[in-house]
Amino acid sequence: MSDTTSPPQDFAATVEQLETIVERLESGELSLEDALTAFERGVRLTRDAQQRLDTAELKVRALSEDSEGRLKVTPFAGPDDLKDAADEESKETPPW
Repeated sequence: MSDTTSPPQDFAATVEQLETIVERLESGELSLEDALTAFERGVRLTRDAQQRLDTAELKVRALSEDSEGRLKVTPFAGPDDLKDAADEESKETPPW
């Protein structure tokens, strides 16, 4: 892998590259120059990843605001919540 390539388009790939760089740095087998190059690459990837996270947060906030610009917080439904909701819908409601 070349340390001069541009950051990947996929966030998960960026994280994988960061993990690889950390492993290489922690191994202690890199020369000072190679360690510095790997560290610089890691800093660039970290900044890229942080920018992507910031952008994603802004998009989520924009999609989660009500008409007055206030944040509308809706908790995520977990698998158990979805099952409970389906169980509630399948129960018969008395006619009264």
